[in-house]
Amino acid sequence: MTVRTNVVGCILAGGLARRMGGGDKGLIELAGRPVMDHVIERFGAQVSSIVLNANGDPARFAEYGLPVVPDTVDGFAGPLAGVLAGLCWAAENVPEAEWLATAATDTPFFPTDFVSRLSGAIEHQDADMACAASDGRNHPVFGLWPVSLKDDLQSALVDEDIRKVDVWTARHKLVAVEFTARGFDPFFNVNRPDDVPEAERIAQELAA
Repeated sequence: MTVRTNVVGCILAGGLARRMGGGDKGLIELAGRPVMDHVIERFGAQVSSIVLNANGDPARFAEYGLPVVPDTVDGFAGPLAGVLAGLCWAAENVPEAEWLATAATDTPFFPTDFVSRLSGAIEHQDADMACAASDGRNHPVFGLWPVSLKDDLQSALVDEDIRKVDVWTARHKLVAVEFTARGFDPFFNVNRPDDVPEAERIAQELAA
């Protein structure tokens, strides 16, 4: 695992978690700990600092000791709003940061080399940004975004009312990086109650 000193990590937890009946998916228990514990453990070894994007009362995450920033765009505008919140926080608080890496709060098994591989792909293909992929499907929530595009994204969200990630990224050169893991999708997410047993199975296999 390589820590990128010019990369800030942002955990996206701003969703409404409707499929879980409301509440925070990151606080669901997995292998004796909240899912977010697993996310922070994997993410923290890859970035210089972590910020949590979450709406509502930030006190529910107080035990983590992380900065908590809400969406800067009203109306639960989706993942792009979380990316923008992270970019704004990085620009204001970590002047040396050139990149923002984002990860979902409900995906406890994502690769420990995800940031380094996305960074390498951007450099190799002279791209503007990168996202992860598995089984031929892109996962734009797991992305590496240049802080320099903060104002561009702000304008897209506020002035043009763009909400879909792929609509905004189509304006830039995006590279998708394929990841695989033996026996499971590394971007498996705990999206509904029925996913918890499968997550427990994967966690047990990884711990074996």
